[in-house]
Amino acid sequence: MSHHPADSARKAAADHQDSQEHPDAQPVRVGITGATGLIGGGVSRLLQERGIPHRLLVRRPEAVRQRVEDSEGLLEAARGDFADPAGLREAMTGLDTVFMVSITEAAHRDEQQIDAVAAASAAGVRHLVYLSFAHPGPEATFTFARTHGITEAAIRATGMRHTFLRDNFYLDVFEDFAGQDRVIRGPAGTGRVAAVARTDVIDAAAAVLADPGAHEDRACTLTGPEALTMTEAARIMSEATGEDYRFQDETLEQARASRAGYGAPEWELEAWISTYTAIAAGELAEVTDDVERLTGHPPLSLEQVMSGRRIA
Repeated sequence: MSHHPADSARKAAADHQDSQEHPDAQPVRVGITGATGLIGGGVSRLLQERGIPHRLLVRRPEAVRQRVEDSEGLLEAARGDFADPAGLREAMTGLDTVFMVSITEAAHRDEQQIDAVAAASAAGVRHLVYLSFAHPGPEATFTFARTHGITEAAIRATGMRHTFLRDNFYLDVFEDFAGQDRVIRGPAGTGRVAAVARTDVIDAAAAVLADPGAHEDRACTLTGPEALTMTEAARIMSEATGEDYRFQDETLEQARASRAGYGAPEWELEAWISTYTAIAAGELAEVTDDVERLTGHPPLSLEQVMSGRRIA
């Protein structure tokens, strides 16, 4: 049976009030990594609105000092840097549940994330909610999905309770896929992608953190309402903006050539190209109802994201 986020929010707020009236009662303690980023920051703000106390695990606590001071005791901050596992362990000490947002893409991201998982386990964290990616694992076409698979395996190996939120690509960045000439170039062919709005991922994560026990040892695949080809996506983008977007399919050789001028390292170039080859392989076409099941509302479409609309 699914839980509506409003019910979870009321329960969390009641628990917080009870802890103030009864000093022996302790509220659920939640930590959020990447709390100054778009996803982590968005989740933190939703939890704050719902009266759920939590700790911001950030590299620079001074960056969130004002938020903490203005939170009336709901927020606290600790220095949590994935490059410093010992410090991250200390920052996580005392937390029951941690929302782990992947660090920025890097050549050795898997190593730092494995260290972060070990730090959480050593700190006594009971439940790790990990923002993963659709179709993770060693056989994934998208190179970063392989990294997510490694991190998921590391989490399982600790014995911690876990929730994997496997999101698809973000609808919000489809405009960034296009060049200055509004042409989206890549070897995606006629493959489909069930991309999701970033705000829906934020809503889903907040719903899980509001009631972690209801989502233990589960994996959710967060998608939009439909799977689109890149040609269809370009058409929708054109209709929504009045600009002329189009998709130009590429061979692997053409994809490398068209990106050569950026001077990116090989691992990053492979990631860019595999964004499209994963779509072509059909690995990102699955559409699920997990966003609606977790949040109580249907996911936003590409048209809605491009038009800046929100679901009432």
